[in-house]
Amino acid sequence: MNEVNDRSRDIGEYIPALDDDQIICRCEEITKGEIRRAVHDGMWTLTEIRRYLRTGMGLCQGQTCSRLVKGIVAKELGVVPDQLEPATSRVPMRPIEMYIFANEAKEADGHE
Repeated sequence: MNEVNDRSRDIGEYIPALDDDQIICRCEEITKGEIRRAVHDGMWTLTEIRRYLRTGMGLCQGQTCSRLVKGIVAKELGVVPDQLEPATSRVPMRPIEMYIFANEAKEADGHE
């Protein structure tokens, strides 16, 4: 079993730090302490942290915080950041009105 995901090992208890109020994910306003607490609550993967706290799900899609989050999680688990599995990511999407698809279909068929 991968040491990083071996949840039977003890990572110690959560001990508050002086910089726990530092904002790490600016888009979602998530602090270092919230990330550290989540790890000690059992969120050991970046995908779990993302789903639990919404880090990396704001406007920047993790462009400003993903490295910081990865470093914090790795430190709490006592591993190097490269050992962590990357978080699942998706392309940002927005709703598209159906007439746009209809117009594209007409153009593809040669009808305008």
